[in-house]
Amino acid sequence: MERIRLTGIPGSHPVVAVQAMLDYKGIPYVRRDLPTGLHRLLLRLRGFHGGTVPVAWVGGRRVEGSRALTRALDELEPERLLLPSDPVQRARVEELERWADDEFQHTARRLAHWGARHDPASLRTFATPSYLPMPPWLVQALLPVLTPLIRTGFRVPDEEARACLALLPEQLDRVDAAVAEGLLDGDAPNAADFQVAATVALLDCFDDLRPHIEPRPAGALARRLVPDYAGRIGPVFPPEWLPPLD
Repeated sequence: MERIRLTGIPGSHPVVAVQAMLDYKGIPYVRRDLPTGLHRLLLRLRGFHGGTVPVAWVGGRRVEGSRALTRALDELEPERLLLPSDPVQRARVEELERWADDEFQHTARRLAHWGARHDPASLRTFATPSYLPMPPWLVQALLPVLTPLIRTGFRVPDEEARACLALLPEQLDRVDAAVAEGLLDGDAPNAADFQVAATVALLDCFDDLRPHIEPRPAGALARRLVPDYAGRIGPVFPPEWLPPLD
């Protein structure tokens, strides 16, 4: 079987989701990251049109986005399907997958961007281990130079960050309900499992959120499928911003 070349950026939860899918399917791959802030330009120079990660070459063709990659991986390795063969069950998984990719991931992404601007030291934790095409010591040496450029792309107004926090109880409840229904966290993980688990794992990087997420079924799902998500964001949210999350 061909080795997949997965391209991402440090700390990207959609990239982690696809990486976990590849591990689950046993498909050989190599992950290489591009520098955050320069990745859109570099992707276009490589012939990718969307300017976002993850992207990969699969079966001799460019594939962009985690949902498109899910389908390409099922075509490549149909033994462990990420999308169920039963049409009714597949429709349910695809709807949850769409929500996780469009809405839930966006909430976590914007919170992570706001958190990284308020805790610049956190960027170092998301770059370890490094998938950038340079020695780890060089990545760490360059981070003080790259941090201002990276943070420039992480502009999130306080009002938006607070609104994203307000969405979290409902979103986490939806994940927990899907686990209770058996749609998530079953014996054979599906595409929605990986999309959701990677997003929960990113949220779990926040010191402010971790105590409220880990006891939930959502937290157990993330630990099962994405146990080694790199990154930590220290206490950054004003206490009055945090909604009841337990």
